[in-house]
Amino acid sequence: MITEGFTIIDQVNVPEKVNPVNLFEKRYIELRSREQRIYSDEELLQLPVIARKHPHYPEWQVRKRSADKLLERLLQKQKPLHLLEVGCGNGWLSKQLVAIHGSKVIGSDVNFTELQQAARVFSHIPNLHFIYGDIRSGLFGEMEFDCIVFAACIQYFPSLPEIIPQALSLLKWGGEIHILDSPFYKKAEIPAARQRTADYYKKAGLPEMTPHYFHHSREDLAIIDHELLYDPSSLQHFFSKKKNPFPWICIKRRYVPA
Repeated sequence: MITEGFTIIDQVNVPEKVNPVNLFEKRYIELRSREQRIYSDEELLQLPVIARKHPHYPEWQVRKRSADKLLERLLQKQKPLHLLEVGCGNGWLSKQLVAIHGSKVIGSDVNFTELQQAARVFSHIPNLHFIYGDIRSGLFGEMEFDCIVFAACIQYFPSLPEIIPQALSLLKWGGEIHILDSPFYKKAEIPAARQRTADYYKKAGLPEMTPHYFHHSREDLAIIDHELLYDPSSLQHFFSKKKNPFPWICIKRRYVPA
């Protein structure tokens, strides 16, 4: 797919230049650099496998388990899938999803810097493409997907009741949205969580990032028809040494009876 005003670089549809006033991306990349979350091309090719000595090794263990479980579920469908990963960043998870035979995977993000790296590193994979832009902008037009994945990114969208219907409109009937590796709170917990976020960004020297991070409640999720495929608060997982602290949420576009 080629969008007017865009140029293809390897496997990525990107604007010819980034808006110079896009301060969010500048601050976001600065933050990720300070957090040691900007990876070399060689590291990216290996993710989610990473050296034990890396400061985010435990985090990648969680993400690897999430990716493996998601891939296992999608493989059980036993058919080629058209997949979209929203907020794909450097594309590591999108690259995992092409393991589904015959699949076509698109990763999208508003983060131009990491998306360029994804395009460069994974340019050898013909059924993997990256698109620069916001899902809320009508970027995908009449395209339809079997599955849309939000992995570690739903917290950058201000409203679940806004973004979920927009994503559902891009699904085929029977398609699924999967939300992974993102925190959800009880409403009573949100003020304290917001303060922790503000303190974190202030300590990182980037307090202006605070308004871009949102805290979604379980109550907001409750009004959306969904299935909890993994609940970290359940007794089954509460004492597990390999516990994932985040829920795995599945939202389906239900078939309408004839």
